[in-house]
Amino acid sequence: MEYITLNNQVKCPVVGIGTFMLSPAEAQKSVREALKMGYRLIDTANAYVNERAVGRGMKESGVKREEIFLSTKLWPSEYENENAVDETLERLGVEYVDLLYIHQPAGNWMAGYRQLEKAYREGKARSIGISNFEGKYIEELQTKWEIVPQFIQVEAHPYFAQDELRKTLDKYDIRLMSWYPLGHGDKSLIQEPVFTRLAQKYGKTSAQVILRWHTQMGFVVIPGSKNVDHIRDNMDIMDFSLTAEEMAEIAKLNKGTRYYIRTDEALAGFASWRPAFEQA
Repeated sequence: MEYITLNNQVKCPVVGIGTFMLSPAEAQKSVREALKMGYRLIDTANAYVNERAVGRGMKESGVKREEIFLSTKLWPSEYENENAVDETLERLGVEYVDLLYIHQPAGNWMAGYRQLEKAYREGKARSIGISNFEGKYIEELQTKWEIVPQFIQVEAHPYFAQDELRKTLDKYDIRLMSWYPLGHGDKSLIQEPVFTRLAQKYGKTSAQVILRWHTQMGFVVIPGSKNVDHIRDNMDIMDFSLTAEEMAEIAKLNKGTRYYIRTDEALAGFASWRPAFEQA
């Protein structure tokens, strides 16, 4: 596994497993098996409603807690809940998380960010982040934060490399964690000639070449899967490197194409929806 060093000197693996859209049973199994394979980064969220299952999977893996980089996110309905962080830790069955995000720029998101800062100061979060805070949202946050975040989690892939956002991230040494790293499984992306050619050259799949592109861009990548073989393949990208010329060729695919477009109506809905948390 390769690691990056964050702006607060905490180290984070460059590849992890995401648990978005995994049921509790699926998340528990995927986390357990991923950790046994050598993964050390796990990403979940209040909204995924599988935090308890993630905690169970961690325990079943036999991997020591201090060896795992655990990431989760507060949902907007929890931003003004003074107990949100402690309740999240209780669901996960841990005393701290390695990365705590606010999930969406909805509702009283500044109250949510203050919760992150408080958790960081109290040692309940070793690092903090913002998820889906692009454009005007990160611009406003810059004028209000007391602690600079270590991460932002956003959609990123070769069709949408977040060029504009990265100008701000570079200024503050904020790292990018990619979701939809394979373009939401879009075959047109995965089957781009450059990827099929490089896959043949390196003895990898096109998906593995794309994941390697992410890590060489300096991104942390968290592909999710309930398929054990896919989980294994997604981590098997550390034994080759793309050349500067190959990275430049891939850069030509960047055409500003998103797979998810968030609306103002969706943000309003996020603020009023509360996850039906898995019970103990």
